[in-house]
Amino acid sequence: MLGLQPSDTPIETGKREADAGRLVDKERYQRLVGRLIYLSHTRPDIAFAVSVVSQHMHSPKEAHLDAVYKILRYLNGTPGRSKDCYSKRQASLEVFTDADWAGSTDDRRSTTGYCTFVWGNQSGHMEK
Repeated sequence: MLGLQPSDTPIETGKREADAGRLVDKERYQRLVGRLIYLSHTRPDIAFAVSVVSQHMHSPKEAHLDAVYKILRYLNGTPGRSKDCYSKRQASLEVFTDADWAGSTDDRRSTTGYCTFVWGNQSGHMEK
């Protein structure tokens, strides 16, 4: 993955899963997503993207694995961003939450999420 073109964003928005492709190796997918979940504690900028790919842990398909690779390419293009999260500043805590009632265009499921900023993490932002 180091030789691939870095990505500007961790996930594509508005993409439907009409044809997600064939099933991929479930154990490999779970290991990759598990590592991304662990990493998202110090990289809040990937938290939403990781929550999306973690919804497909039981039957991952090619499109889902491509989304994981996009997150990895994004991380490759943004080294050192986690250093911005925990610098020596005045201690502060901000928490934001949101819910989307039946907003998924694929299965009409609801999505909830939260974002936590410790020490005024200036690199974090939310986009639609």
